[in-house]
Amino acid sequence: MRLALLTIGIVAAAAPAADRRTPAATPAGKPQSCIPRSGIRQTLVRDDRTIDFVTRGKRIYRNVLPQSCPSLGFERRFGYATSLSQLCSTDIITVLTTAPLMRGASCGLGQFQPVTLTR
Repeated sequence: MRLALLTIGIVAAAAPAADRRTPAATPAGKPQSCIPRSGIRQTLVRDDRTIDFVTRGKRIYRNVLPQSCPSLGFERRFGYATSLSQLCSTDIITVLTTAPLMRGASCGLGQFQPVTLTR
């Protein structure tokens, strides 16, 4: 079995406070336990508990972590390790800090809720 490590997320440039709020979202289907890793195009870390996963098909899955993940909203990037082709609610993410680049808090994911963002 091969263990794959994939780091996703992008450090965002300083943005006005209004741009860093978590946008409202309307459920667009049933929550899912897993989503295919190969379909993830982008991640948007909204705050210490909320990550929006944008797929290649432009579908958005909001993942609200069961508990707050320290510094996730500040750093806005994370990594994970999995041997599966899917990212699941049983997986753990690890916050990546910037100065110096190192591992931060590790936190569990929640369910992947398909959503439509409302601005």
